[in-house]
Amino acid sequence: MQRTLQPELLDSLPHDHPDALHNRRDLRLTNRIVGNHRWIAQTLPPLLHPDETALEIGAGTGELGRVLARRGVALDGLDLWPRPPDWPGPRAWHVADLRAFTGYHRYPAIVGNLIFHQFSAAELAALGTQLRDARVLVACEPARRRLSQFLFRTLAPLLGANHVSLHDGHVSIAAGFRGDELPRALGLSPSAWDIRCSTTALGVYRLVAVRRAA
Repeated sequence: MQRTLQPELLDSLPHDHPDALHNRRDLRLTNRIVGNHRWIAQTLPPLLHPDETALEIGAGTGELGRVLARRGVALDGLDLWPRPPDWPGPRAWHVADLRAFTGYHRYPAIVGNLIFHQFSAAELAALGTQLRDARVLVACEPARRRLSQFLFRTLAPLLGANHVSLHDGHVSIAAGFRGDELPRALGLSPSAWDIRCSTTALGVYRLVAVRRAA
């Protein structure tokens, strides 16, 4: 499968639209089934130095931030959507387009859950340049596989997914990653980064990148 990008319906909806709220419910269920939050909560903390704060890009409605807060991890959020009412009190929430955000230099660790696949190769290259000061990058994305498309098309309606989720899930998988595509798109050089990419049986593409000490 060649990587292809199409607009996602969620991006055209107000954050409080009923279809957007249903989609967020579907995303919570998806994250629970495929274990994205559990994996990030296990993977990120050992990579952080004491007193470091991570930034989640595309933080959505803040579920991951709340999971990490319970584990004592300092995580700020960045999204176009407003700050969730139950976002952990001491943690910052930046309302901005992640492509135009100017505060990345303050964060040694960047976390992305189902967000990088939304961007073109050129946008990912530009974002990689913006993340040049980061030391750690952890991401979960759709794995671009025909099997994943088949499983999603079969199971999502049975789980009550609405039309937004059915459409966006299909295009998300088509825009997902394989092999070392994501670190290459971000411009992460193997000579400067320790990079691990893997794909789970449930169709999640995982990336862990840690900058090597100079």
